[in-house]
Amino acid sequence: MISADGLRKTYGGFVAVEGSTFEVDSGEVFGIVGPNGAGKTTTLKMLAGLIEPTGGSATVAGHDVATTEMRRHLGFLPEESPLYEEMTATSYLHFFADLYDVPRDVADRRIDETLTDLDLEHRDRRIGDMSKGMTRKVAIARSLINDPEVLIYDEPASGLDPLTTNYIIEFTSDLADAGKTILFSAHNLFHVESICDRVAIMNDGAIVARGGLEELRREHGERRYHVYTDVEVSGATSEGGQYHSVASSMDAVEAIREAATDRDGRVLDIRTEESSLEEVFLNVAEREQATERTREA
Repeated sequence: MISADGLRKTYGGFVAVEGSTFEVDSGEVFGIVGPNGAGKTTTLKMLAGLIEPTGGSATVAGHDVATTEMRRHLGFLPEESPLYEEMTATSYLHFFADLYDVPRDVADRRIDETLTDLDLEHRDRRIGDMSKGMTRKVAIARSLINDPEVLIYDEPASGLDPLTTNYIIEFTSDLADAGKTILFSAHNLFHVESICDRVAIMNDGAIVARGGLEELRREHGERRYHVYTDVEVSGATSEGGQYHSVASSMDAVEAIREAATDRDGRVLDIRTEESSLEEVFLNVAEREQATERTREA
């Protein structure tokens, strides 16, 4: 549903995005993560048709991103989304429904259902009098008014309180379950990890790693084994009458088992711990920094 091939954006001599190539399949949730200035927002805006690429090509729902037709299939939520503050939520959404030629009865039903799903109270309150969380929900509802197949969300929960943040992340997950194709960026990697099928990591305008979470963990993360024994072995710490050791491989686990057996003890439990997406991201970032230092040396 989303395809980017060698997508590039430069401003004078500054390269904001360099040769990004990726695809987002129908019904997939695809996350883009990276530090500030990595090129995430520029990439999303090019895909949404708001910024013209310097090079490469991209399509959304089979339509070139430069075409008007593409926008009928897309719902876009920018990180900063100023709304018409003098309007109420309902009148604001009807305004955008008219822009998309959504029939009045369909718009009435869609607006009511979406605002109910978003748990937005006071929908007839003036937008300028709403909280940030409420206005964010209105902006999300606006992105859905044309019932698009594809959603591009830039930091959908940016700057919101934890309760509203969790609600919006859960709502985004529900949209994916309903069959929407979603591409989004977020600084909170826990949220990305909780709902994404695949992830691309950007740094200095380029995609430096991509894949499913398990694939990224295998390539850039670590697997640790927490081994609990009933006797003390070398390097173990005492925890509640047991002894806790950390091993990085099954060979090391076997060595701990043998050490416990030699002391007439045994292994009580083994728990596996995978790297979080945040740890994977930090490992990739450190690798990129080391590569850059090598180039400069």
